Parts: sequence; structure tokens; C-alpha cells
Amino acid sequence: MAKQRRKADFPSKICVVCGRPFQWRKKWADCWEEVKYCSERCRRRRSQSSR
Repeated sequence: MAKQRRKADFPSKICVVCGRPFQWRKKWADCWEEVKYCSERCRRRRSQSSR
């Protein structure tokens, strides 16, 4: 049986829009290096943060 990983074992990043930390997600496994935003809301607000 596979060993369970704790949430603290996964990598995290800081969102460039809101500045909050967010954890790695399985859906980002193939593109984790390109992920910049913690949520869809922050991704939509990215242009407003540069003003």
C-alpha cells in the first residue's frame, strides 16, 4: 500500500495578486512551475493589480 503524504509535505507558493500562500494541487502536477495564482478569482484580477 502507498504511503500517505501529509499536506505539509507538498510544496507551496505565494500568489502574486493577493500575497497569500497556496498549496500544490494534483491538477497542477504537470504545470506547477507556471502556476502563479491561487484561484480563478486572482487570475481574473491580475490586470487590476498592476495599476
